Amino acid sequence: MDKPWKISRGPIAATELDVEKANAINMLLIRPVGVLPAKSGDPIRPFAVGLFNELRPLLKPDAGVTTLRRATAAYVHCRRYYFASAQPDSMRHSLDGEPVEPLSPEDRLVAQKRFLSLKQISGKADAPEQAAPVPAPLLSKSEQIRAALLGKRNAVS
Repeated sequence: MDKPWKISRGPIAATELDVEKANAINMLLIRPVGVLPAKSGDPIRPFAVGLFNELRPLLKPDAGVTTLRRATAAYVHCRRYYFASAQPDSMRHSLDGEPVEPLSPEDRLVAQKRFLSLKQISGKADAPEQAAPVPAPLLSKSEQIRAALLGKRNAVS
């Protein structure tokens, strides 16, 4: 995985969760920004370098910079954002959503690695191994009492 991908998947569509994260950012700003998806299916656009510094002046007076930083981090460190950034034809976008410059091969490779890492972690969380249920052994009444007494003794020790 030392080379960036060569085949593009085209624009990566935002999911409901991506839109919720984008809305969390927009709620902190005096106006919504065009670089963020407004609805499911809108493309996820990688940010231009330094875009956070352009977001700061748009911060509502009652909102904190740390809150904006966390909301932005939650958006840009998600799997679909990395996937969009890893595409061979991916472009960085301005605040209004206009393409500014292509992502460098190095940035695309980093995004690709992070995407694959998150995908692997997510795959493990989505598909936990199903252990076959082990039937309880059939014990006589005296064996059950003995097991219960031994269990209490081991718990005290």
